[in-house]
Amino acid sequence: MPVAVVFPGQGTQAPGMGGPWRDRPSWSVVERASEALGEDLGALLTDAPAEALARTSEAQLAVLLTSLVAWGEIAARVREPVAFAGHSLGQVTALVAAGVLGIEDGIRFAAARAEATQAAADAHPGRMAALLGASEEVAADACAAAPDECWLANDNAPGQIVIAGTPDGMARAVARAKELGVRRALPLDVGGAFHTPLMAGARPAIAGALADVALHDPVAPVVSNHDAAPHRDGEGWRTRLVDHVTVPVRWRGSMETLARLGATTFVEVGHGSMIAGVAKRTVPGVRVVGCARPDDLPDLEEALR
Repeated sequence: MPVAVVFPGQGTQAPGMGGPWRDRPSWSVVERASEALGEDLGALLTDAPAEALARTSEAQLAVLLTSLVAWGEIAARVREPVAFAGHSLGQVTALVAAGVLGIEDGIRFAAARAEATQAAADAHPGRMAALLGASEEVAADACAAAPDECWLANDNAPGQIVIAGTPDGMARAVARAKELGVRRALPLDVGGAFHTPLMAGARPAIAGALADVALHDPVAPVVSNHDAAPHRDGEGWRTRLVDHVTVPVRWRGSMETLARLGATTFVEVGHGSMIAGVAKRTVPGVRVVGCARPDDLPDLEEALR
């Protein structure tokens, strides 16, 4: 069965989401990550309250580690995947799973990336909102009401577009979106205007974090958020990962690419079902099987037969 492996990003975190994996062998990933960063990260997956997980650095590490623990449990079951992909932060998880980044290097990079993007957000405060029911053209029209202050940030699925920008720019863009008939603009509970030019200040630190990291060719193509194209090289991610924080996430296009590559099943690895939700709108012929908890393993094994 042709399978693509996909990983969620920030926003899918929840208190205790990693707890069900604690007694599984793959929990060793958390121990390796704790050693790499010099701090105990286990409590982040088992005991951290919602207010702690609302912070960018904690949220991103929790999402990344929960997905990697789940992947460690199922990697041997997913034979010869068609490709890997991940939504926003999930792209880093995908690169670890595909072998481009080693686990320790991936954890250290994710922590540096979170710190750099939060610093950029502190320097240039911003907001994000989902325009429900909007097309990309409508979102572009709305953002044009606030030139250089609001941009397309995520094209997640038909009818689910995310814009981001300065607080003033967002107010003007949302007002324009409503004039254009957008039924709802849902504010996102995030700490900045991610995937926009307001993140430009993070680029030097991200480039520095990658300077001495070995990047290997993946075991299967990794579809990039940036251009929704499959990439079979490792070294090119040294540039793609820097660009990633300032350009939109082309998730709709990424899922379409995975389907064109032949995937008939997506295995969503990590907490939640965000990817399943948007896949139904974008590639309705593709089955999505989640692996968020050990309880999901029997259904996954059945789906992969």
